Amino acid sequence: MRLVVTAYRILVILAGAMGASGVVLAAAAAHQAEASRLGPASAMLLFHASAVPGAIALADRGLVHARIGILAAIGFVVAASLFAGDLTLRQFAGRALFPMAAPTGGTLLIASWLLLAVAAAWPRKM
Repeated sequence: MRLVVTAYRILVILAGAMGASGVVLAAAAAHQAEASRLGPASAMLLFHASAVPGAIALADRGLVHARIGILAAIGFVVAASLFAGDLTLRQFAGRALFPMAAPTGGTLLIASWLLLAVAAAWPRKM
């Protein structure tokens, strides 16, 4: 159980970092000329920063299959970071994180949402 609580805490810490980064990118998009990539990067971080603690809460309460729900939360963190990281690097450095990083992140976000749906369809406590 201690390992689970540690995983929850790490995910909440990462969600907090995502939320803060999303606000920073939103501010940069508002104040920087030609910052069209920063708005979508900010949105993905902010939306999924909220989804992470939501998935954790659902898993902890047993409303979704806990392991699958936590895997979805991890997917939100990794995928939103890939998506936003690629767009941000393109904005500020003029190059991609790696080829197809943003589409890979977007695809993983879709998969993570579907994984959360599976977790809800197959609830089980840890």
